[in-house]
Amino acid sequence: MESSTSERVELPAAFEDAPIDHLVHLIADMLDRLMAHNDQIPLLPESLTRFHSRSAPSITVLDYLKRIVKFTNVEKSCLLITLHYIDQICARMPLFTLTSLTCHRFIIASITVSSKGLCDAFCTNNLYAKVGGISVTELNILEREFLSMIDWRLTCTRELLQEYYVNLVRTNSTGRYVIVGGQSPKSASPESDVEMESGLSRPPSPTDVRHPRRPRPSVHETSTILIEPVPITQEQLTRRPTIEQNMAFAALRESQEPTDKGKRG
Repeated sequence: MESSTSERVELPAAFEDAPIDHLVHLIADMLDRLMAHNDQIPLLPESLTRFHSRSAPSITVLDYLKRIVKFTNVEKSCLLITLHYIDQICARMPLFTLTSLTCHRFIIASITVSSKGLCDAFCTNNLYAKVGGISVTELNILEREFLSMIDWRLTCTRELLQEYYVNLVRTNSTGRYVIVGGQSPKSASPESDVEMESGLSRPPSPTDVRHPRRPRPSVHETSTILIEPVPITQEQLTRRPTIEQNMAFAALRESQEPTDKGKRG
């Protein structure tokens, strides 16, 4: 049997220098663990969103990300900022959870939005939809919903993406990955926007400006995806669902009944 040392994968200090296939594995590992946790949470009618599918897609998150990378040539910053978007939405909408029913649609919507907002070159929605396995009409709806959920806050600092990268390596379930080398000099510019990788030059938005005397909390303190999720309050659990939510919930349950009966048989 091979030793753990021989299986070790050494990664560069800066996420920009990391091979994209390793980034894909790191992100997929984290998302798989997050989904495994959230899939145990009972699905509430008021928790339903446009990102919920009737059943979990057969393709794994890892293969889904590989497919996106292969056919859309997505940039590394767009992959990593998906994690920041998850944190944004979980903070703004505590009832939203990334599960096996929502993850794939969330990913393709995130890649579509971030590529358009941060990159010089990006694909058409027709291609993103085809790669994502959904209709272009559905992707258009998801894109608008996604932008509303993140309040159109498309950017973050390069420093924050670097923190996500470091934490992905630190928390990876296989323990195979390790960052080698000294601290990258690129990280010395904490206020540089993520557009740096795509070559865009744009003044920071008001949401990027921080108080000079107030240090920004680390990912360990603010992230809802690399630490335990924020608990749902009793008030949120007892909030009455709308008629539309109840109907959607009933339709989802009805679509799952044949599968449940087959398992019981």
